[in-house]
Amino acid sequence: MFSHNKRLQYTVRVSESNPALANLLLEQFGGPQGELAAAMRYFTQALAEEDMGRKDMLLDIATEELSHLEVIGSLVAMLNRGAKGRLAEAVESEAELFRSLQGAGNDSHVTQVLFGGGPALINSAGVPFSGAYVDSIGEPTADLRSNIAAEARAKIVYERLINVTEDVGVKDALTFLMTREIAHQKSFEKALYSMDKSFPPGKLPGDPRFTSLYVNTSTGEGDASGPWNRGEQWEVMTPDDTNIPVDGGNGKASVDLSSDEESVVGLFATRGASDPSRDPVTGADLGVLQQEPKK
Repeated sequence: MFSHNKRLQYTVRVSESNPALANLLLEQFGGPQGELAAAMRYFTQALAEEDMGRKDMLLDIATEELSHLEVIGSLVAMLNRGAKGRLAEAVESEAELFRSLQGAGNDSHVTQVLFGGGPALINSAGVPFSGAYVDSIGEPTADLRSNIAAEARAKIVYERLINVTEDVGVKDALTFLMTREIAHQKSFEKALYSMDKSFPPGKLPGDPRFTSLYVNTSTGEGDASGPWNRGEQWEVMTPDDTNIPVDGGNGKASVDLSSDEESVVGLFATRGASDPSRDPVTGADLGVLQQEPKK
């Protein structure tokens, strides 16, 4: 059961109307790195979690992400509030009103017309929120790593938003939201490392022939080495005719078919076979001929 507290988790103080900035902030409302995506990611993970400690953590953070959604949505609403009134009451000429809503040249005028200045579940480019942003797979060792990366990505987006506004109140609220991403990342890392076996994810072991194999597929100038491919634990292989395919086979795809399957596949191949001796004139050929200068 959820209970809503009418006070925001962090006070929102906006200095002036700014529809263009409001439109950019929608990235953290309905975008892939936004607060709703985070809340849904952690809620779905929590519902399937068997470890009571991780379950409690995920529910706590998921619920807090909803409070962050409320903060960012309130910022959007306050930044749009003045323009919302001007648009609804048509107090300016059409051209002047359009210019004021367009702001710095983004699509803020579109979100004003479509959503009346409210925080719509879209990103800053107008793309609707999608459940595809939730990338949980139901394996804690993989999901926690994804959560850590998600918090890092969200922090970067907040940094960029902070860098494009001079509004002190907006910067203050965004800095709070950015900082909470750091705290959540720490919690997820601690939870991951508290597991006895967190890597590799899952249960099945890898094929020992390939778990420490580094395939150097990009050769030439700039070829480099580091701890990701250097040292006793690594075997470095540059693909060539002597070591590909790596399993020692012939490198071709095959399947054992029944006699009936062989028969119909043969009929299909015969019907669609190419005749290398045929060289008909194509539409492209005609176009070239028409464009050639007359002698």
